[in-house]
Amino acid sequence: MLTPRLKAWAKSAPTTALQRQRWQRVAITFGLDSRAWNEEMVLQRYELLYEAALIAEAVRDNGKPASIVPGRPMTADHRRILATGIARLRAKIKYRPVVFELMPAEFTLLQLQRCVEALAGRLVHKQNFRRLMEQQELVEETGAMTSDTVGRPAKLFRFRHAVQAERAVAGTKLPLSRP
Repeated sequence: MLTPRLKAWAKSAPTTALQRQRWQRVAITFGLDSRAWNEEMVLQRYELLYEAALIAEAVRDNGKPASIVPGRPMTADHRRILATGIARLRAKIKYRPVVFELMPAEFTLLQLQRCVEALAGRLVHKQNFRRLMEQQELVEETGAMTSDTVGRPAKLFRFRHAVQAERAVAGTKLPLSRP
């Protein structure tokens, strides 16, 4: 649904060279033409959709008629602000455990996984996620269980705050050697 509209926008450029430049930008930004998807490019995607007048805010701000991507418009530049925030969180989550700042003091691994998926904008493999949490020693069991889940009770975990002090360099996945 979006790709044909972006192609039409790229083809609407006055010169062939500009058409190619626009399409290359679309392909990079949206992971088309065998390019990798980059979840951090949230702001770039917003700005491209705005420039192509495919979102309601562009129509409102510029009076350009357009076939608009579904969604509700936001006041002023709030959608741009939101895109900026999401992009920053997605970049930061790779080198700093910001997800734990959004979690309650105690949580299940499924709750943590869903939070990570929401921030990252992509699904993660359940077993690999759990294995990574164990290997990175980011969380520890509280010894308590939650009964508000369907099926058997789930173990509750908490973030190991000591992990930040244990890391040698910001962003490294390797803990310092322990005494």
